[in-house]
Amino acid sequence: MTANDLPDRLAQLLDREVTAEELHDALTTPLSDDERAHTQELVRWFRSRYPTPLERLAYVRQAYRRWTAGRQ
Repeated sequence: MTANDLPDRLAQLLDREVTAEELHDALTTPLSDDERAHTQELVRWFRSRYPTPLERLAYVRQAYRRWTAGRQ
């Protein structure tokens, strides 16, 4: 895969349909200790970077616009 193939491959991964079995597995498989620690670390960082609910909401709104730009 080349760097030129990356946008198309990423779009395929994002747009694919997930099977019921894949969804069930993802929702019922417990996080490992490392995954849990990493998630908690990210949450701590995010909450320190965006300390108030209003700042968090503003970030998400701006990020959503960025994420969906050009996907229509």
